[in-house]
Amino acid sequence: MVATPAWAECRDPLPSAAEASAPRRRIEARDLIALRDIGMPDPSFFALPSPLAVAPDATSIAFVLSRGDIASNGYCRALVVLPTRGGAPRVIDQGGDMITAGDLKRGLFVNTGFPDLVVPAWSPDGRWVAYLKRVGGVTQIWRARADGSGADPVTRSPVDIERWAWAPGGQDLVFVSRPGIESARRALDVEARTGYLYDARVTPNAGPRPQIRQADVPETMFRIGAGGGTVRLAEPGDARLLPAASSGGARSDTDILAPDGRTAGTERVSPAPLSPLRIWVADRAGRKRPCLADTCSDGIVDLWWADGGELVFLRREGWAKGRMALYRWRPGHGDPRRILASSDWLIGCTHHGGRLFCTSENATMPRRLVSIDLATGKVSTLFDPNPGFARLEVGTVERLTWRNDIGLPAWGDLVLPPGHVPGTKLPLVVIQYHSDGFLRGGTGDAHPIFPLAARGFAVLSVERPPIYGAAFPNLRTIDEIITAMTKDWAERKSLSSSVLAGVDLAVARGAVDPDRVGITGLSDGVSTVEYALINSDRFAAASISTCCEDPKTVMTYGGIAWADWNRAVRHYPLATEDGTRFWKPMALSLNADRIEAPILMQLADREYLLGLEAFTALREKGKPVEMYVYPDEYHTRTRPVHRLADYARDLDWFDFWLRGREDPDPGKKAQYERWRAMRAARASSNRATVAGSDPP
Repeated sequence: MVATPAWAECRDPLPSAAEASAPRRRIEARDLIALRDIGMPDPSFFALPSPLAVAPDATSIAFVLSRGDIASNGYCRALVVLPTRGGAPRVIDQGGDMITAGDLKRGLFVNTGFPDLVVPAWSPDGRWVAYLKRVGGVTQIWRARADGSGADPVTRSPVDIERWAWAPGGQDLVFVSRPGIESARRALDVEARTGYLYDARVTPNAGPRPQIRQADVPETMFRIGAGGGTVRLAEPGDARLLPAASSGGARSDTDILAPDGRTAGTERVSPAPLSPLRIWVADRAGRKRPCLADTCSDGIVDLWWADGGELVFLRREGWAKGRMALYRWRPGHGDPRRILASSDWLIGCTHHGGRLFCTSENATMPRRLVSIDLATGKVSTLFDPNPGFARLEVGTVERLTWRNDIGLPAWGDLVLPPGHVPGTKLPLVVIQYHSDGFLRGGTGDAHPIFPLAARGFAVLSVERPPIYGAAFPNLRTIDEIITAMTKDWAERKSLSSSVLAGVDLAVARGAVDPDRVGITGLSDGVSTVEYALINSDRFAAASISTCCEDPKTVMTYGGIAWADWNRAVRHYPLATEDGTRFWKPMALSLNADRIEAPILMQLADREYLLGLEAFTALREKGKPVEMYVYPDEYHTRTRPVHRLADYARDLDWFDFWLRGREDPDPGKKAQYERWRAMRAARASSNRATVAGSDPP
């Protein structure tokens, strides 16, 4: 957990009554940035813990509300309490910096830049709500009075608090931190005096200062009084109180205990790490029996014990698991019964007293807080953080489904502009690589879907098919699966064919001009862009937010640890080897001659080195390419002004290359002068190529 934009002193964390009656207008890029969020914004992280905390008496829910603020280049953060039976929300604490999610890569701590999930918790007596809050560059535990009469820090740790929980009775809090980080940082400062040793700790794209290794800073567990004071080592057994770290991509293997002593959980149906999860139930003696119904396997998101000894579980199902359903099951009494099926994405659910409390969103509706009656499946909205969004015109959304060239199922959401006239052929922009829930900006929130539609584009937001390696049940480790995916670029072929199939289907609908198709991507999506630009001529322009897989890049600028992993698992050639044959289907740098699509690169300062090999090759070949570097950013953009610039430049870039349009803003004069020069140079090069091919 690391420092990000400073706290915006927002006076309106909650929506006003006027928002719901605002004049209707078309959506703008800044509307996406200013959305109020509950939990992690990306709905594809569907298996994270719930961001909702239900009070002990079940009368209230606590959660953290966050909103980007462009004016201050920060975030409005508030701890909110909402009555569960209806009523107005109230803010009981406010402020703090955005806490961003960390990741562990090859034993090193890496910041992703993406907002982290902050989960509050009530004291056992219901008088307090505690949560993580970042002030002054350090994440601490704070507690706020549930009646809103005050809040203060519990811990004053020199390093971030990572996990925590109330101890039984509510007199103490248990927490985990890494005290060794302080000494590790001091050791790096000392090392700097004589130069950093370039070893596996260094990731050059992030800078020359070595990263801290997980092995050097182990977790330590502590206790502290709920009102603060002396910190002491935790007591035996305290570890069981703490929440487990979650990967977000699959359900935790944590078992759940029923009041009668039975347990339930999920386990893989085979040793293959990507095999489906299946529900099991064990009696009080620990005798485990699987649920053999089809609905008890594959797509399981979460499960809870309900009143009456029934098991309730949430499941993704349908075409490529593009819908959600809720089931009730009495073990030993037939198959589960579905009580709710919905195209809405249900995220971060928690169970209490016969109801599920969840956040819910769909393609055109941002996240809101709902309750679900487990007896009837009825859904009721408790809180809409963005009532003004319904006043924005976003266009129409149609779900398309298809299979790629090896038969894997996928889907995409085709967005057409507000007021689209049937029969009008529009330029299309493809957004990758998940299309779950609300259509904001694709994976990483990097490319604005509805603002593009409002500008006059058709937009295809694609959901990637299952990974290629999942087709091999004999593979026993993730590394083995990655090896199979990399061989002959099988995964890239699979994903590219899926995107192209989706584009073909969108064109067949009659609203898309097949000669004006653009594509975007971030992270894995960029690899798909690279492969598609090299191996097809379908795309007339591209915008990417990270870059790139090129021979020298992946074995040099990412550092020793990444290079060694690439060699061992992906079987990439060494930087000193001639890997031309291996890399030819994938590397932009080796295909610059044939790339015709103009490419916009908008990269973080901690990653732009990874784009230089491709950028340089394209530039030297006179191809239309432009790179921007955002300071103090990570894999995903965090600062609101940078997100706005990302969005605005995407709109201008595709307008220029796919529609021949320019924004008359005088401040963009230099931008268009550069782009016109690129266009003229490309046209001249194409004329020369055609002339050179004519017979004498």
